[in-house]
Amino acid sequence: MMTSMCVDATVRAAVDLGFGATVVHDACAAPDLAFGGETIPARAVHGAFIAALGDGYADVRSADELVTGS
Repeated sequence: MMTSMCVDATVRAAVDLGFGATVVHDACAAPDLAFGGETIPARAVHGAFIAALGDGYADVRSADELVTGS
């Protein structure tokens, strides 16, 4: 799943509809994106979207945390 499109849109829509959301940050990724003649590396795109979702929309966890319950 692409963090910067599918994951972001789905989490925000789910929360708007009253659902809780958990994002497994290491089960999705983002591509490099271009803006203003500059290429933003995939890791930075992914990190920015995960940080924003974790700040107000979702419980952000790793796959290991989800499996082990920690």
